[in-house]
Amino acid sequence: MATFKVQFRNMPLIDYSFLERILPKAKIKKSFRKAKQSYLVRVRLATSLFFFGMGFCFSTWASRIPDIKSMLHLGEAELGTMLFALPIGQLFAMPISGKVVTKYGSRNISILGLLSYGICLTLLGFAKADWQLAAGLFLFGFFGNFCNIAVNTQGVYTQQLFDKPIIGSFHGSWSLAGFCGALVGLLMLAFKLSPLQHFAVALSFVIIIVATNYKFMIKAKSKQEEEKSSASFWKNPDKTLLWLGVICFCGMASEGIMFDWSGVYFKEIIKAPGALVVLGYTTFMISMASGRFLSDFLVHKFGPKKVLIISGLVISSGLYMAVLLPYLIPCMIAFMLVGFGVSNVVPIIFNVAGNNENVPPGIALTIVTSISFLGFLIGPPLIGFIAQLTSLKYSFAIIGVFGIFISMLVSWLKIFTRAEGRID
Repeated sequence: MATFKVQFRNMPLIDYSFLERILPKAKIKKSFRKAKQSYLVRVRLATSLFFFGMGFCFSTWASRIPDIKSMLHLGEAELGTMLFALPIGQLFAMPISGKVVTKYGSRNISILGLLSYGICLTLLGFAKADWQLAAGLFLFGFFGNFCNIAVNTQGVYTQQLFDKPIIGSFHGSWSLAGFCGALVGLLMLAFKLSPLQHFAVALSFVIIIVATNYKFMIKAKSKQEEEKSSASFWKNPDKTLLWLGVICFCGMASEGIMFDWSGVYFKEIIKAPGALVVLGYTTFMISMASGRFLSDFLVHKFGPKKVLIISGLVISSGLYMAVLLPYLIPCMIAFMLVGFGVSNVVPIIFNVAGNNENVPPGIALTIVTSISFLGFLIGPPLIGFIAQLTSLKYSFAIIGVFGIFISMLVSWLKIFTRAEGRID
């Protein structure tokens, strides 16, 4: 069977020799785009399941945090200190993850990374002391970053096999895994399984995902990788990638604030009674997951530039609506707007960054994710600091500016005009 090598316009050169293992043995002389659609769908499903596996591991851990807190007899401050070990692990991995993915291939690192992510999740269940939990979370964050960069690179390559945008559905799979992980967590609690037993079940699920899908992950080398590009995370990064990182920073800061402060806002500002406190977080998550599955359709119809500009304005509108109308129903609608707005930012920015003409996808995504990840780190504490000085409502109003920044930067950057040309 012939080896497929296709150069798409303004896209990396990809070696499609992996098809030799999944297509029938025959001399295929037609282009890859005319290969059996069923195999394309299978490749897309494999990538989606790897995204799902990442989200499932993270949500599984999050669902058992209260139990681990009780088991280790941790106070609020002690738990906060322990949880900070996870982002520290991610930060340590960032300078090298892009280079490793570029050197050894996103397929190999995706497989090893997801398995390591699941194993580290299980190790958290063995923690009997706070230092053991901190060490486990450091490793969980460290290998999670490798998995994140590699799987997102696979998402970029898989997108290149299709004429229509599909990358939003991959991130939608990650969000969907958050719901599934939470539901499985409730089920495990009902059966009174310990965190270790729960995490072992999750690891088994991850192993099944890898075992049934690794053959369909793409073996790909970008043109820049073949030329052994000297692009570096720290040395002379592409300025466009830095700006893309800033846009993603604004989106992920807004997303992180919803994760950490939506419940507090509903409790202290909205004065929601009892279990209704979770409505803010729930409506946000449902809206974000739905928006990511709709993102591909919107990008195909209106183009990435228009979608991002509108998304930024929707984020700001939602946050300001929550400030001006601090009542249950209006605030639920406001948080839904924020969820829909942030849902489009990461998929579009990661796809644009991964198709950079000058930097290999692994390194490009590392640069963007490293900057945007600061949004998760800085956003929630910034809210608390501003709230301490003024009030929680004023802090949400200040963060609302981030959505406006997204719209302004997208309007200014020329790369989105070129991206629209490729989609058209």
